[in-house]
This record gives sequence, C-alpha cells and structure tokens, in this order.
Amino acid sequence: MPVMLQIILVAFIIGWVGFAAPSAAQRGRGSSGGGYGALEVPSTGTDTAGNKYQDYLYGVVKELNKDAMVLTKTKAGADQTFKFNKKAKFIQDGKDSLLESVKLGDEVWVDAGEDKKTGDLIARKVVTGVFIMK
Repeated sequence: MPVMLQIILVAFIIGWVGFAAPSAAQRGRGSSGGGYGALEVPSTGTDTAGNKYQDYLYGVVKELNKDAMVLTKTKAGADQTFKFNKKAKFIQDGKDSLLESVKLGDEVWVDAGEDKKTGDLIARKVVTGVFIMK
C-alpha cells in the first residue's frame, strides 16, 4: 500500500475514533457519580450557568485560610494557590456569602486575576454550591 494512502487511512481512523468517543458529559462526569455536579450545567444558551462560568477556574478546596486557598483537581493538573484581597467576593448557592462559607472539600469556581508584580493568582470571585438561574 502506498505511503500516502496509509497516511490518509490512519488520519481517517483517528478522526472517526475521536468523533465516536463519548464526551465527558455523556459518560456522566459528575461529582456524585452521574449527571452533572454543582454548576456543571450544559452550555446550551446565552444565559446559562455553563456560559456564565466558562472562563472561571475549577478546583476542589484542599487548604484554606483567611489569606489564600489551595485548589486541587484543577485543569492545570497541579495544585493552584489563590490569594484573597479585600475586594474578593464569595457566592454560595447564587447568593452573596462570606469566606467562612467555603469549606475544605468544596468544589469551587474562581474568577482570578494575576498580580502583575508577584505573578500570584488573586481570587476576584469564588463561587460554590448550586447555581440558581433567575
């Protein structure tokens, strides 16, 4: 078989396998073993939780104090530290909350910026609980 035909055949098979593989949502990627976890809402419209939080960073709270939190299970694949400043906002179950409402083991979504001087990640908004559409 000519080399070019082999390359085309391999590319076709790889493309087909990627298309046929179930997505994470179809496999039931949720925090409770099936369906969607808190805030893991399918992004189907312009005003869904999925769209609203798609640029937030996800993780599970591993360490927490008044100055910072460490998240594990992040997209980066490594623990990430987010520092708090006095402007940080906390949202739980769709309502304004306080840092004290965040507990170890909570799944959180963080809107973060970077401190230009130090390179530290600064949490602007920390969202936890169930998102309630209004």
